[in-house]
Amino acid sequence: MSKYHSQKTTVKGHTFDSKKEAERFLVLFERLNNGEIEKLATQVSFVLIPGYTNARGEKIKPLKYIADFCYYENGNFIVEDVKGYRTDVYKIKKKLFEYKYREEGLTITEI
Repeated sequence: MSKYHSQKTTVKGHTFDSKKEAERFLVLFERLNNGEIEKLATQVSFVLIPGYTNARGEKIKPLKYIADFCYYENGNFIVEDVKGYRTDVYKIKKKLFEYKYREEGLTITEI
C-alpha cells in the first residue's frame, strides 16, 4: 500500500500503480479492440526540461512527465492521467506540460 492508499494491480501483463488505473486500462483496451481508439500506450514519457549542466558543472537530469495512457481518438492525440490525489509536483508538471506542448494542442485529461 502506498502513502496515497493505492494498490499495485496487474492486468493483461501490465502492472499499474493503482486499481483505478488498472480499471481505466481495461476500459481503454476494450475501446481499442472495438476500433474506437488507436495506438494505446502506457507510461509514455514527455521531456519537460531537457538535461543540462549547471553553472557549477553538475549534470542535471531532464525533468519528465510520465502519462498513464496515450492514444489516438478520431485523429486526436489524447494524454490521460488517472488521478487520485493531485500532488504539488503533479500540478507543476501539468502546467509545464501544457505550456510546452500548447502549440501541438496537447493537454492532460484527468480521469
